Amino acid sequence: MPINITMPALSPTMEEGNLSKWLVKEGDKVSPGDVIAEIETDKATMEVEAVDEGTVAKLVVPAGTEGVKVNALIAVLAAEGEDASAAAKSGGDAAPAKAEPPKAETSKTETPTSPSDGGRRAAGEPAAATPTPAGRPADPPHKGEGEGRTFASPLARRIAKEADVDVSAVTGTGPHGRVVKADVEAAIAGGGAKAAPAAKAPAGAPAAAPAPVKAMSDDQVLRLFEEGSYELVPHDNMRKTIARRLVEAKTTIPHFYLTLDCELDALLSLRTQLNAAAPVKKTDKGEAPAYKLSVNDMVIKAMAMALKAVPDANASWTESAMVKHRHADVGVAVSIPGGLITPIIRKADEKTLSVISNEMKDLASRARSRKLKPEEYQGGTTAVSNLGMFGIKDFAAVINPPHATILAVGAGEERAVVKNGEIKIATVMSVTLSTDHRAVDGALGAELLVAFKKLIENPMGMLV
Repeated sequence: MPINITMPALSPTMEEGNLSKWLVKEGDKVSPGDVIAEIETDKATMEVEAVDEGTVAKLVVPAGTEGVKVNALIAVLAAEGEDASAAAKSGGDAAPAKAEPPKAETSKTETPTSPSDGGRRAAGEPAAATPTPAGRPADPPHKGEGEGRTFASPLARRIAKEADVDVSAVTGTGPHGRVVKADVEAAIAGGGAKAAPAAKAPAGAPAAAPAPVKAMSDDQVLRLFEEGSYELVPHDNMRKTIARRLVEAKTTIPHFYLTLDCELDALLSLRTQLNAAAPVKKTDKGEAPAYKLSVNDMVIKAMAMALKAVPDANASWTESAMVKHRHADVGVAVSIPGGLITPIIRKADEKTLSVISNEMKDLASRARSRKLKPEEYQGGTTAVSNLGMFGIKDFAAVINPPHATILAVGAGEERAVVKNGEIKIATVMSVTLSTDHRAVDGALGAELLVAFKKLIENPMGMLV
């Protein structure tokens, strides 16, 4: 009996993935544990292993296919002793489930037309096969006349609205009865087709709620730009996920922000001493220090220890309960081609600076090649986003659910500070803590940031 291979769910939130590459071909024999394909999720490219033994009878989904739904059939195996061609016919008929492209919403007050069609399409008429720029969404067909809509060009509707003319009362002379500019102008000149006055609400009646503001559709955006003046780059799964989660975070999490300046001179001095004392180890490229600490490594450690010192801030919000974490798992924002990923240093409060440094280098390297496992970037209890290497003085980061906090780290720079009534020069770093007010109140967030500042300015505390 043929064995169906389906698109696996490689993470708890995965709904679809891209089948990047097949590592087997039809006719190959596979055994349990053999790597047969590479699947690209929103954050990483992962290898898929065979679970059963058999011969590859049919590769249903070609390599390079995007948006394959979880549990969709992607290949068929012929069991031991089974004819591969027969297995392919009986088990490989199902078509792969692909993600549908998002449908652009159409305003009820505008008839969707393309700048290239001159408003020629009418009710029930299919879209013409007019070439559009690569990746540009095609104009949707109009709704049927049976729905009681009056079809008019956008220009005609605008002129009618400005002249207070009811466009539905204007007789259209365009193709299939469409109302065009000349029809509206004739109605205005004739003094007819005036819109009925709006009915007044009874005295004391509550005012009608304003209509919700809708985002512009793809087609509406593209009409604002001249044909040929832009290039369309389709969103990959990572960019779609980033967009969705950022909208979720900014619209559902009540952010508030706390900023402090931290002096770095003691930390920089300690970092220099620790790097100078690093033992030498042999590698494939010769001898190299066993570790090389960065300021970011010490920021990660300080943030983790601050959460342990202020345990009530080491929390996540859910509607039914507050999740109090026993460990400080610090996510670190890493920029990768086309997006961003946040690998996590687990139990960072318990690890030495050298371990954190080497682990972070490994995670960042594999993140950029999209080789992280889901458990290496999902979860965590807080996050650090550092733009100091770009010279950014300060900024506010967006919280990454399920975290309740994220620390935005700016550049360390020499500034004038006042000490004991005298102006001194110190290396100062501004940090901003973004906090989910549902889980961490203002005073609690301030307590956490003060604990972080104390560790940064007295870094020996991170060594004991």
